[in-house]
Amino acid sequence: MKGKGAGDDFPPWQARLALSFARSGARSVLARREHSGPLVIQKTLYPEGEAVCHAVVVHPPGGIASGDQLEIALEVEAGAHALLTTPGATKWYRSRDDSECSRQTLVARLAAGAVLEWLPQENIVFDAARGRLETRLELASGARVIGWEIVCLGRTASGERFAHGELVQHTDLYLDGRLVWRERGRLAGADALLCSKVGLGGNTVYGTLWLAGFAPDPGLLERWRGLEAGEGVACAVTALPQVTLMRALSASAEALRAHFVRAWQVARPHCLGCEAVAPRIWAT
Repeated sequence: MKGKGAGDDFPPWQARLALSFARSGARSVLARREHSGPLVIQKTLYPEGEAVCHAVVVHPPGGIASGDQLEIALEVEAGAHALLTTPGATKWYRSRDDSECSRQTLVARLAAGAVLEWLPQENIVFDAARGRLETRLELASGARVIGWEIVCLGRTASGERFAHGELVQHTDLYLDGRLVWRERGRLAGADALLCSKVGLGGNTVYGTLWLAGFAPDPGLLERWRGLEAGEGVACAVTALPQVTLMRALSASAEALRAHFVRAWQVARPHCLGCEAVAPRIWAT
């Protein structure tokens, strides 16, 4: 496959991955897989037995460049349980001035009794990148979802700040066709919100962890609020009628992701009735 870097003049990638998970006896299986362009999954894995199907979403070019359009469409049928992650951070490269913004769209539809865990590793937004990160979750009654998004602004390890460009985020959650949670965000390079106390407060990493499809659990809320956040991580928990949210800020992607993993490990028995088994790719 011909490579494409942040400053190359190759045409933008147009990629789509469509997956359908179903229940077959005691086993959750990948029933359908279609893809076009450089967006695929590795083979399905069962590190915790047949009931939960783990899959790793792979974008072989290794990053999202100027004008790239990536679409992930997931269907989880009644009784199936799918857990999806990524092999590493998703890099959003600097955009050319003459290109449209880059975009990654996730649309997930869950039937009654279905379970989805969407646990990608972090997004690293390079300086001068222009991107849109869109998530739409459509749940039938009795479906449940656990997911997160983590964003790192700039490559701070190399001294780069997010001084130019922008990132737009849209998240919509529907339950039985009714909108129950909508969130809109836009951060621009050098925006006052990056340093403001009512914004990121100078932090370069932020994330949201969501649980949806069930009423907030008081015991879980208490345990979440009692979690040690770790050095340099600030977090807050919000309970809505059908959605429980944890938001966090940090200067370290590793610290924030580690906190979200701990919160997921606590939430999974409460929400799904099973212990957390980390995807194998996280250990590589």
